[in-house]
Amino acid sequence: MSSGDAIALGGQAIFVALVAAAPVLILSMIVGLVISLFQAVTQIQEPTLAFIPKIVISALAILFFGPFILAMLTDFTSRVFSSIPNFVK
Repeated sequence: MSSGDAIALGGQAIFVALVAAAPVLILSMIVGLVISLFQAVTQIQEPTLAFIPKIVISALAILFFGPFILAMLTDFTSRVFSSIPNFVK
């Protein structure tokens, strides 16, 4: 395995991790922004008001995007395992 192969594999791993985490992170960020705006407008400073909806949205996002995330991770894993003979040369 050359250093170029290792760098390419690492780059692919980072990209897969970013794409797999993106749906949950983006939805949580949007909900957090909306709740922060609501708290700023109403001047309600309750910490659980921001915490509970983010947990619920994150769980729903994992349920909804779970098959996509799992398919992406299993595809990457199978590509890595199938390319092991190329790296051993």
